[in-house]
Amino acid sequence: MGSGSREQLGGDRFGISSNIDAHFIEQMIPHHEDAVRMAELAFARAEHQEIKNLARAIQSAQNREIGEMKTWYRNWFGGEVPLASGLGFGMHGMMGGGMGMMGNAADLGELERASEFDREFIEQMIPHHRMAVMMAQMLLNATGRDEMKKLAEDIVSSQSDEIDQMRTWYEQWYAK
Repeated sequence: MGSGSREQLGGDRFGISSNIDAHFIEQMIPHHEDAVRMAELAFARAEHQEIKNLARAIQSAQNREIGEMKTWYRNWFGGEVPLASGLGFGMHGMMGGGMGMMGNAADLGELERASEFDREFIEQMIPHHRMAVMMAQMLLNATGRDEMKKLAEDIVSSQSDEIDQMRTWYEQWYAK
């Protein structure tokens, strides 16, 4: 089966455009941008150095991935990545399912106002990461591009590890 037909299969299966790679990039860039905004808040507001360190790692990895995805999109699809129209923080649709990228958990304003920033950060970032992992796993099953497979594998691995770390911190700091 050629890569075009695999992409078509992925598109048909998920009820989206026939190019799973373009759709993934169009959805993952704003998702990553949301995580970077959350990380920027952590630099100023986090109490625990561990959260600040995680925020730096998130910012570094996701800004790098955003740059890669923008380059691939230009090279493969001949234009700039379209802006997510009319969708605010946490409201990006994905894979035709109408599911918010962040589930119901994330709210940047709520994070900005949180009296317990670190707790709120973890409570929002875990479902945010879970959504990225789910999206990446869907991509792995549908893409024919090695670059996209590697990106998806990296997202699954790094963000699953970060979820585990945040769960541990949450239990240590807040399960009293």
